[in-house]
Amino acid sequence: MQRFLRRVAVAWTLTLATVVLGTVTLPTLAMATGAPVGDDAVTSFSLKNGMQVVVIEDHRAPVVVDMVWYRVGAADEKPGQSGIAHFLEHLMFKGTDRMKPGEFSATVAALGGSDNAFTSWDYTGYYQRIAARHLGQMMAMEADRMRHLNLTPQVVATERQVILEERSQRIDNNPGALFNEQMRAAQFLASPYGIPVIGWRHEMEKLSRDQALAFYHSYYAPNNAVLIVAGDATPQQVRSLAERHFGPLAPTPDLPPRARPQEPPQLAARHLTMSDPRVADAYLRRSYLAPNRRPGDQHQAAALAVLAELLGGSAQTSVLARALQFDQHLAVYTGAGYDGTSVDPTTFSLTVVPAKGVTLPQAEAALDRVLAGFLASGPDPKELARIKTQIHASEIYARDNVAGLGRRYGAALSAGLQIKDVQDWPRALEAVTPEDVRAAARAVLVPARSVTGYLTPAPGATAGTETPKSAPVLAPEKEVTQ
Repeated sequence: MQRFLRRVAVAWTLTLATVVLGTVTLPTLAMATGAPVGDDAVTSFSLKNGMQVVVIEDHRAPVVVDMVWYRVGAADEKPGQSGIAHFLEHLMFKGTDRMKPGEFSATVAALGGSDNAFTSWDYTGYYQRIAARHLGQMMAMEADRMRHLNLTPQVVATERQVILEERSQRIDNNPGALFNEQMRAAQFLASPYGIPVIGWRHEMEKLSRDQALAFYHSYYAPNNAVLIVAGDATPQQVRSLAERHFGPLAPTPDLPPRARPQEPPQLAARHLTMSDPRVADAYLRRSYLAPNRRPGDQHQAAALAVLAELLGGSAQTSVLARALQFDQHLAVYTGAGYDGTSVDPTTFSLTVVPAKGVTLPQAEAALDRVLAGFLASGPDPKELARIKTQIHASEIYARDNVAGLGRRYGAALSAGLQIKDVQDWPRALEAVTPEDVRAAARAVLVPARSVTGYLTPAPGATAGTETPKSAPVLAPEKEVTQ
């Protein structure tokens, strides 16, 4: 539990600091140095049973990150079973016909490695970071639990209490997290993206062994998985090991299609207010329905990624920070976010924490004025050039993190994108023009497709009371981690 909480805190601290650069760019030295893109270090092939394999070579240290991504997540759950994808993620560590409960992670630790897992709306992933010489053993263990999970009723009952406790700690005891749940539920009228990844508590309490196994047998199959090996391994080595361990697994012939409910036209702006005595400082968030990255056509998504960085990517130089924090002194924090790596349309979000003495309606009115001005004039070409320079830098630094590269490819491939889309993404960002940014802003920042939320202290609550306070949760949680 402590490992889980620590990892979530670190992950979302980094997400806030690099809301665009850390989530939607790919590493390459090309735009910064003029050197060719390092695509040759990435090799992809498929096994006969349909399992896709991606190898990202980095031979600087004898270490590999072994990942298995399943193309299934919380948005693929049956109605009334919210949280089953994350529940199964937990249960995947609870034993097979060959391994006892907990033996998987104990084995990884005994070999000097670390492991974990995560669930999102669109994927579920498992990984180990370990010495390269143990890669074959990791694949053997992953292949074993892909087809031979063994769950006892006692294990299921115990783990159900674990995920309920996780929800208590991370969601129910955090008004900002509860607020984000309400925001997403209001944003998505039909899409399952409006349902929290961890699940609604009243449905989590009823999740059963039979439901977990049904979900497992439906979706956990080699032809619904992507194996990613990043680090000190060659494509030939990985192919040999993958064919040995995953190759004998039979594919599932009747994989359920990813036919999810789609959003109807959104015709009315929504506004909600939530009060909680644990809130330290009131703030507002606004989200808009936004397009996702599309295979072969990432032009608009790239413009939205740049737009998010222009509006709220920097605490000192972004459009919102300059206008609301420094020029008008109406806010102490502003931010913007967009992550288009998803199967279905996603969100573009804005956050404003008002300065002392500024009401939320005043902050919202000021936000609207800034947005109106931006839509009218478009981005400053010099600021756009600055953002692109930052993108170049982030791409260079990202090459130093093979696990991060693996996650970029895994998330993209699990969301329906292709290897070429991943490799073309930096070029798509580089090609964004001021007019592209303004056109994307005009297409997405539409009031009728928005939700604006106020999170406030409870009436009568004042600073200095004995009521426990919580800091704002300024980014909604996309993943739930083991």
